[in-house]
Amino acid sequence: MSSFTFPLLLSLKIAGISTVFSLVAGLWLAWLLANRAFPGKELLDAVVTLPLIFPPTVLGYYLLVLLSRTSPLGHVYESVFGVPLVFTWPAAVVAATIHAIPLLVKSARAGFEQTDPVFARTARSLGANEWRIFWRVTLPLARRAVMAAGVIAFARSLGDFGATLMIAGDIPFRTQTAAIAIYDAVESNQTRLAAALTLVLSAVTLAIVYTANRIEHRHAR
Repeated sequence: MSSFTFPLLLSLKIAGISTVFSLVAGLWLAWLLANRAFPGKELLDAVVTLPLIFPPTVLGYYLLVLLSRTSPLGHVYESVFGVPLVFTWPAAVVAATIHAIPLLVKSARAGFEQTDPVFARTARSLGANEWRIFWRVTLPLARRAVMAAGVIAFARSLGDFGATLMIAGDIPFRTQTAAIAIYDAVESNQTRLAAALTLVLSAVTLAIVYTANRIEHRHAR
């Protein structure tokens, strides 16, 4: 596999996996913030938003400390899988997921808040539990907003750089994503490779953002 195709395929794999993880965690957080009042709600919202505010290197440093071999989380991962988490492509998935979750939560929360609460109250009065209401009422009503949020999360994961570089490193044919490969190509004066990767990544990102805009436009209508 060439130095052109490997970073692109790795980035797509990381973005796909991180989007799934972001949906699992992000939809629950978005529903909680949209539908429940509880002490510390604003603090939780602030914590979820932090990855958007932090410089990528700061976020990467925190992740490096939390997931290193000497940390409890890193030790558990190594005990289960037999290898350290840091400086592997799964570490890049973690970085991309942490960066994607805030965008997904913001978009999905807006979609949940726009759904008519009458439907949920009606389902509750008919004996449906909260889990059933979420899957059969709330999520279908907000499906376009959720789809758009997932698309945006995928695009964000695809282009992650700073945090990924900190926690996964820059190892050719192992952890070198497309964004990192572009940086390396520019540094080593491989202008054709840098231009080719940039054009492909830009085209894919543009297509993703266009798709998200179309979905949101249909949701608004």
